[in-house]
Amino acid sequence: MSKPLESITPDLQTWLAAQHVFFVATAPASTDAHINCSPKGLDAFRVLGPRRVAFLDVTGSGAETIAHVRENGRILFMFCAFTGAPRIIRLHGRGTVVLPGTPSWDALYGHFSPHPSARAIIRVDVTRISESCGWGVPLFEFKEPRSSLTRWAETKGAEGLKEYQSRKNRRSIDGLPAIEP
Repeated sequence: MSKPLESITPDLQTWLAAQHVFFVATAPASTDAHINCSPKGLDAFRVLGPRRVAFLDVTGSGAETIAHVRENGRILFMFCAFTGAPRIIRLHGRGTVVLPGTPSWDALYGHFSPHPSARAIIRVDVTRISESCGWGVPLFEFKEPRSSLTRWAETKGAEGLKEYQSRKNRRSIDGLPAIEP
């Protein structure tokens, strides 16, 4: 059984920042639609306060997280220790999608290293924090971050990314609105 935690302490914040990958899960309101779980990397997660976090959402093949958060706000982050002592941390919360050009964008984007394909920041008020053992999670060695997405985005350029998002990221796989052109 998981152990609830009161807040993201400085020690926990340090541990979260040291993880090279985390998972984001969201679900639409409809029980007939698809649940989404996506791995994330690229140093895209930030702790903003004891119960507030954000992650930089970059252009990808879909936009499920954005669509689901826009629809109902529900989101879950899961971090697993792949090195060192076993540990799993889950952060449940309610998210808000912050898009470039909106009043909150510049202040939030300043927390992240710039990325050419940044398309949104998901800011989350954390409603539940829990820790579990992670004994079943295998040990892995981190080699290096992949550079493929950054190279792809730089090749596309700003206009090419807008066109791609217009074609591929307008709606979720279940038809919910995501990125508007």
